Amino acid sequence: MTLKHAMIIGHRGASGYLPENTLAAFSLAIEMGADAIELDIVPTKEGELIARHENDLTHTTNISQFPEFTDRLTAKSIYCQEITGWFTEDFTLAEIKTLKAKERHSFRQQSANYLHQVPTLQEVIDLVKHQRTSAGRAIGLYIEIKHSTYFRTIGLPMEEPLVEILSRNGYNTADAPIAIESFESESLKHLHQLTQVPLVQLRQDLTSASELANIAEYAVGLAPYKRLIVPTDERGHLLAPTSLIQDAHQLGLKVYSWTFRNENMHLAPEYQGNPQAEYEQFLLLGLDGVFSDFPDTAVSVRDRLHPSQ
Repeated sequence: MTLKHAMIIGHRGASGYLPENTLAAFSLAIEMGADAIELDIVPTKEGELIARHENDLTHTTNISQFPEFTDRLTAKSIYCQEITGWFTEDFTLAEIKTLKAKERHSFRQQSANYLHQVPTLQEVIDLVKHQRTSAGRAIGLYIEIKHSTYFRTIGLPMEEPLVEILSRNGYNTADAPIAIESFESESLKHLHQLTQVPLVQLRQDLTSASELANIAEYAVGLAPYKRLIVPTDERGHLLAPTSLIQDAHQLGLKVYSWTFRNENMHLAPEYQGNPQAEYEQFLLLGLDGVFSDFPDTAVSVRDRLHPSQ
């Protein structure tokens, strides 16, 4: 087979090393050789789009240390999940800019906590454009639109503002170095009517042949959870790969998978603590790209398997 030069996408930046969805994490991913960076967006009270994985600020910022925000601690039901915290839609951008980001995972290094602000989408775009110039290569941008149905129901739709920002920055064609992702198919179908930029359907569950065909009508890519490609048994041991990559490719869909992490707790026993073995298996199956918290590891394996640039 001809091995593809798979795309390495820094998942929320180089989030294995620095707090996720910060300019520092995005910059590090690019320095490590990532072809693209991935970020998640949610809106502020006035509808500004910012880079956060979810609208609850509790676990990724120091908001609990601000006594002036104590009265905004609240409980909300989001997609039938009860969550207590501080939510982006209850804060202005100016207020969120007073916060500092922190590492959400206790098993990762905490030395960069409280050093970096929460960036806006525009600030991330500005970074990517600058890095493109300084790195001498185009840096792709993968934007995951989060909780779109929820935000639309509370009067903060994201699709239209997102398309406006992207168009203002020259991202308005099918060959633009960008993709918009979502788990919510209705959001992507709506975006399909608003913009020509590539769309990618995220999936965490099984995808039938008819579902794949439906996805191909509005998206150019599929981003399944990696266990839909290489399943595991109840003890976490690897099973035979599925035909999902080949099935999607037959419909013209590119396939990107998530999330690849170096920590042993995230690796199947067969990899014997070696994250490079996992990347190698998936890349040899024909993936078009991987979302990685450790893009330097992903790049090293990809370039070893496919040295020509």
